[in-house]
Amino acid sequence: MQFQQLQYFVAVAETRHFTRAADLVHVAQPSLSQQIKALERELGADLFLRARGNITLTDAGEALLPLARRILADADTARQEVQELAQLRSGRVRLGATPSLCTGLLPDVLRAFHDRYPGIRLLIEEGGSHDLVRELARGALDLALVVLPLPTPSPALTTVELLREDLVVVSSPDAPAPGGDGGRRTVRVADLEGERLVMFRHGYDLRELTVAACRAEGFEPDFAVEGGEMDAVLGFVRAGLGVAVVPRMVATRSGRGLRVTPLARPGLHRTIALAHRSDVAPPRAARELQQMLLER
Repeated sequence: MQFQQLQYFVAVAETRHFTRAADLVHVAQPSLSQQIKALERELGADLFLRARGNITLTDAGEALLPLARRILADADTARQEVQELAQLRSGRVRLGATPSLCTGLLPDVLRAFHDRYPGIRLLIEEGGSHDLVRELARGALDLALVVLPLPTPSPALTTVELLREDLVVVSSPDAPAPGGDGGRRTVRVADLEGERLVMFRHGYDLRELTVAACRAEGFEPDFAVEGGEMDAVLGFVRAGLGVAVVPRMVATRSGRGLRVTPLARPGLHRTIALAHRSDVAPPRAARELQQMLLER
C-alpha cells in the first residue's frame, strides 16, 4: 500500500468521480484508475462500485476511508512539524515591547533565546501598548509585551498574563529625598504633590498610570521635564531635574546613580501580558520565545 494510492482513493471517495479526482490530485485519469486497481488488489477487495455516472463506496471502501484520511492527516502534520523544526535554524521573530520592558525584562530572556537558537533573527519594536496592539492586528508583529488593561480591548487578540510588577520612585542621590524626609523608607503617591516629576511622552503607559494615580490623590502632577523615553527619563533624574515613577525591574537594572524609594502600600503596580493574534498561530520560533517568556 502506497501513500499516493491512499491520496487517490480519498480523492475519488470525496468527488465520486474518477476524472474530477484525477484533476484534483494533478494526475492523468488512467494513472489514477490503475493505482486504485493496484490498491484493491493489494487489499483483496473492491473499494468502489463502478456504474456509469455513479461511483459509490463498497463496505471495504467505507471502512478504509476514515483510516486513509487519518493517515494523510498524520503525514501532513509530520511534514509541518519537520518544517517548523527547520525554521528554528533560521528565520525571525518580530517582538513588540514597551521601552521599560526592553530595558528590564527582555535582555536576559533574549540572551537565553539567542544562545538556544542562534540562527533566529530577533526584530524588536518599542512602543506603547496602543501602538503595539495596532501593529499586532495588522500582522506586523508575531508577539507583543503589553500593559493590561489594553487601551482598546480587542477580541482579535489573545493575552496571557506574564507578571505583576511594582512601581518605585527614583531620584538623584544628590537631591532631597522624595516626600521631604530623607529617613523615610517608603513614599506615598500623595507625597509626590509638590515634587517636580520627570514625565514620559504621551502614549507611554507609565505616563497615564502615574497621572491617574496623582489625580486619584486629588492633585495634578507638576512636570519638570516631559516627553522622554525610558533612558532619557532616567538620565534626567540622575541629573537632578526631578523624580520619576518607574518599574522596579528597570530601577534594579539601571539604578546606578539613582536613589530608589518603594511606594508605600498599596503602592502602584502594572500587569504585563504577552499578546498575539487569535486568528493566526505564531510561527514556531515565536512560540518558542513565548514559552521562554512564560517560564522565565
